[in-house]
Amino acid sequence: MNGTREALLDLIATLSFKLGNFTLASGQQSDYYIDCRVTTLHAEGGRLTGIVLLDLIREHCPTALAVGGLTMGADPVVSNVASASAWELADYKEFHELAPDEDHGEEPALLHGFLVRKAEKTHGTGRRVEGFLKAGAPVVIVDDVCTTGGSTIMAIEATRDAGMKVVGVFCLVDREQGGRLKIEQALAEIPSDDDVPFVSAFTAADVRRAHLALKP
Repeated sequence: MNGTREALLDLIATLSFKLGNFTLASGQQSDYYIDCRVTTLHAEGGRLTGIVLLDLIREHCPTALAVGGLTMGADPVVSNVASASAWELADYKEFHELAPDEDHGEEPALLHGFLVRKAEKTHGTGRRVEGFLKAGAPVVIVDDVCTTGGSTIMAIEATRDAGMKVVGVFCLVDREQGGRLKIEQALAEIPSDDDVPFVSAFTAADVRRAHLALKP
């Protein structure tokens, strides 16, 4: 695990992980709770989230043109990944200007953002997808925590209904409570020449270990 991933994991373990007795949104009982929004809305946590997920998207879905997810858990994730792509491009151009004769590799593409509403607007354009929207565009879906997979699958279906092509799904933390399997089953039903991956940056077990290791 590189330094950026380690730093992000430590922040999630410090800011977002709590031990105790909790009832999850799914109705399930749990001895821990992960609220990743505390990390993704944290200034440094948001920056690290964008970098880590952008690296994973570049690795697994290099053709993606945009990143989106279901409001509101995905909102800061989408914004941070899109911003990270802009900083990556700005750095590339700066390095190229400073050393134009050196090989800096291929110019990175911007990843624009879009958000999926839980229901269509009843006013204005009536759109369910806000932000980037281009028919046939390859895009990825992101979320902060995957538990049952319901919100992620809702975002996948709405994005496809809007005419875009889902080429990958990424989450910050997989709680390993069945969501991955349901998402992978949903992805397997998407007509595609290639497998559509589901990738998590961390698992709940990773976060728990980091949390316990950080305790005095």
